[in-house]
Amino acid sequence: MLEILPEKLKQLAASCPFPLYVVGGTCREYLSSTFPLKPDYDICAPVLPEVFAEHAEAAGFEKCAVYKNTGTVKIRAGGIEYEFTAFRSDKYVRGVHTPAKIYFTDDIKLDARRRDFTCNAVYFDIKANEFIDPCGGIEDIRRKVMRTVAPAEKVFGEDGLRLMRLARQCGCTGFVPDEECMHGAKVNAALIRDISAERIYVELRDMLHADAEYGVKYGQYHALCILRDTGVLGYILPELAFGAGMSQRQDFHFYDVLEHSLRCVMYAPDDIRFAALLHDVGKPYCKILTGTYHNHEQEGERIAREILQRLKAPKKLVEETARLTALHMYDADGRARESKIRRLIVENRDIFFKLAELRQADYSACRDDLAEAPVITKWRSIYSDMLKEGVPFSLRELKVRGDDLIAAGIPEAKCGKVLARLLSECAVLPQLNEKNKLIITAKRVVREV
Repeated sequence: MLEILPEKLKQLAASCPFPLYVVGGTCREYLSSTFPLKPDYDICAPVLPEVFAEHAEAAGFEKCAVYKNTGTVKIRAGGIEYEFTAFRSDKYVRGVHTPAKIYFTDDIKLDARRRDFTCNAVYFDIKANEFIDPCGGIEDIRRKVMRTVAPAEKVFGEDGLRLMRLARQCGCTGFVPDEECMHGAKVNAALIRDISAERIYVELRDMLHADAEYGVKYGQYHALCILRDTGVLGYILPELAFGAGMSQRQDFHFYDVLEHSLRCVMYAPDDIRFAALLHDVGKPYCKILTGTYHNHEQEGERIAREILQRLKAPKKLVEETARLTALHMYDADGRARESKIRRLIVENRDIFFKLAELRQADYSACRDDLAEAPVITKWRSIYSDMLKEGVPFSLRELKVRGDDLIAAGIPEAKCGKVLARLLSECAVLPQLNEKNKLIITAKRVVREV
């Protein structure tokens, strides 16, 4: 373990008159031989935060922040940040993420019992060069088991955010919750309602990229399955969870609506996973309301936007996910005319490649077929032809400007719409992209916009 720790941290530990421990993820990562792209060092000791801060500054560390109430100190050295916490015991109001009372202690067992899972409660004494394992976490790490440090009902009952952390960490590590852990999460699933939307969004976002942290294949799918199986999904995304048990056409689908959505995330690249998760979110609504899935993409656009706004997601993600959801059924049967596909590409150039990724993930999730979707083969060929033909993909590439249109008698108020129409026309007939031809076309289409 010593060989992976920064020299500056080892020097700090040697200079302290008290034992300094590395705890949590770094120990788990070392013992399971998995290392993240960016190490995150959590350290702790049986001393008050101000005492530790003095020793850290004396050893050449920059003190970034001290939070006496929680016993936390943030320090930095050599471009690496560390978070220190004093040994403590916490008392919670049921379900509330922030402890109601904090008691500082010098007992490492009490400190371990305030944590969540045994794999995160393994300590490494830097000066003594030895692991301390108060809760049996080392064996759980070796067995890849997620087990709580205390009775599971108590651990999840203390902090509802741990319900999300369970799913995320299982997805990241490939660990599997033991029976008591799953039962405790199910019993306390409703406590997720006490957690802020912002925190739920961050956990869900990280969950959708769980495979990236340690390279666990399909880790994002594993995480979502735990979220579903504990019942937490039904509280945070009820619109999606309603899809459980809703069958689909057997000639196209192996799975019900919810499982298909989770598998779409499994097969999707990391830049479209919110869209993959929510692309069919309109299906349960349509099925309950009309008995069919007809027009689910239109309803899905609205519902996806409502969900992400509720979770306080960034506006750009909200809009992009809603657009992808609305378009994901375009050319579903592969019969759309080439002219329509060309216009689709130009009018949605900013998200076209993501739309193609979503269509491929959607196709693969239907029957676990990783072959290229026929519609993607078609779109790829059309896009290649457009490149060869010199099709303009943006207004900047048009051979005419707004001033040219105004000079030709086009009302200034209509110039924006006319330019967009000209771009669409050139998608089908790239030879129109000459100034004189565009002005003639503009005079024709101005009456239609």
